[in-house]
Amino acid sequence: MNYILDTDMITLLSRRESAEAIRIDRRIVALGDGDFAVTSVITYEEQMRGWMALLAGKKSGIPEVDVYDRLLKHIEFYRHITVIAYDSTAAGICAELQKQRMRIGRMDMKIAAIALAVGAVIVTRNSRDFSKVPNLRIEDWSVE
Repeated sequence: MNYILDTDMITLLSRRESAEAIRIDRRIVALGDGDFAVTSVITYEEQMRGWMALLAGKKSGIPEVDVYDRLLKHIEFYRHITVIAYDSTAAGICAELQKQRMRIGRMDMKIAAIALAVGAVIVTRNSRDFSKVPNLRIEDWSVE
């Protein structure tokens, strides 16, 4: 089984000391042979948008040096995980999902489309939105 960690899961995982991060990390380590956990380029985009806003001073008064230090740790984190593409197959699935007019954010719809395209399970705390997508399998690894 293949798993795609959504943006919220990646954010939790990057906070290595939190209880949620420990549970998520435990689940990743426990994956069987042939199973793997990845994230998507959509998640990377969402996180980079947040970083760019933070660096532009739109979100907080955190000193610039601290922000760049945290950004560098973020880049190091991404060096150790696989990021999968939003390809033409996923784009086609996303277009079909949009026709269904379900109430789900555009970025979540793209992540769902990638998971459907590659037959993966979405790992998320956002079951409210992702459960609206037909045939999408979801799990929450942040809880016991």
